[in-house]
Amino acid sequence: MALKTGITKRTIDYYTNIGLLKAERSSSNYRYYNVEAVDDLHYIEKRKAEGLCLETIRKELIEQKAEEVDIQEIRLKMQDLEKDVSKLIATLDEQMGDEQSVKTTISKEGLALIKSLALLLH
Repeated sequence: MALKTGITKRTIDYYTNIGLLKAERSSSNYRYYNVEAVDDLHYIEKRKAEGLCLETIRKELIEQKAEEVDIQEIRLKMQDLEKDVSKLIATLDEQMGDEQSVKTTISKEGLALIKSLALLLH
């Protein structure tokens, strides 16, 4: 990591010890960093050069990670919604031969909304 980033091993170890960087330990006690750690390290050094203290930088990193988790959750919910809408559209397509059945099941506004969602998702 030190060779890849140009940051000393001692600094990287310090950041890991205070919780700024995450590392996995091997059975022989070597630290292994994931690809995100390189980005985190560059972010830490950039913010430090801007005059921020390490505690503030740590809080920023924690907030960023929380936002990333929120975005992932939203994406998963959107995927679930896409599946539900696709199933609903398939059901409606089956019933379209019986126009009266569709009208009694779903309001005009609901049908318009479903068609709009279908257009957006495809």
